[in-house]
Amino acid sequence: MLRRAHLASAVLRQCFVGRSAALSAVGCKLLSTTAACRGANLNGKLDVSAYYAAPKDAATKDWVMQQTMYRVKDPVRSLDFYTKVLGMRLITVGDFPQWGFTVYFVGYPPEKDLGPIPENDADKFAYCMKVPGCVELTWNHGSEAEDCDPLYNTGNSDTAGCSDGSTVRGGFGHIGITVPDVYAACQRFKDMGAEFKKSPNAGGMKGLAFIKDPDGYLIEVLPLQPKGIGSFPTQEVDCCGVTLDGGGGYQDNSKK
Repeated sequence: MLRRAHLASAVLRQCFVGRSAALSAVGCKLLSTTAACRGANLNGKLDVSAYYAAPKDAATKDWVMQQTMYRVKDPVRSLDFYTKVLGMRLITVGDFPQWGFTVYFVGYPPEKDLGPIPENDADKFAYCMKVPGCVELTWNHGSEAEDCDPLYNTGNSDTAGCSDGSTVRGGFGHIGITVPDVYAACQRFKDMGAEFKKSPNAGGMKGLAFIKDPDGYLIEVLPLQPKGIGSFPTQEVDCCGVTLDGGGGYQDNSKK
């Protein structure tokens, strides 16, 4: 494996935009088709056929996309939202008082495949590591008492966490859940007091929604059985009273 110092100096010498990475017996080697920091202008088009056709990597066959982590101001309101409004389960908790933080893993465990969540704490963690798509809610002790709210920048274009009050160019956007009926789920969210960024009929793309968690992170709500990308089941009026022919146009959440 490349030593950290060697990798750091390589990054300083040249900014790579990596297209793929291969692991060899003698170590890690970054394969890059673009050596410059600024890549060629793709003009909004990218041929992905080679990615679809790429063979499976036998070395990663048992790997799991297991978690997304973000920090939350108040663990009580966050756990209430994720377990009660979104209906996720609290799977395991990691408490690190020596470093001043606690992590809470929530998600939808596939019990038909993994069985129920174990009772033993050590077994809970091992179980959690097999559950795809968990959210790791990280509470830095004392943040709940800070005056600022929201406290953390959500990765979209907002001013939270910026000392000069300016908006950031968002990188991280949202997590997403799929549900049998987007319109019914959104009625539930509305009845439970959730804040909407986009109701199902709002915006340019109909039949999906975005709600906010207590810290302002976005959760996209998508149908389990779409007709295709961007072609979702719709209803004439959504939970917020927006009609299919209303609701304005597309909004890029990375910009304001």
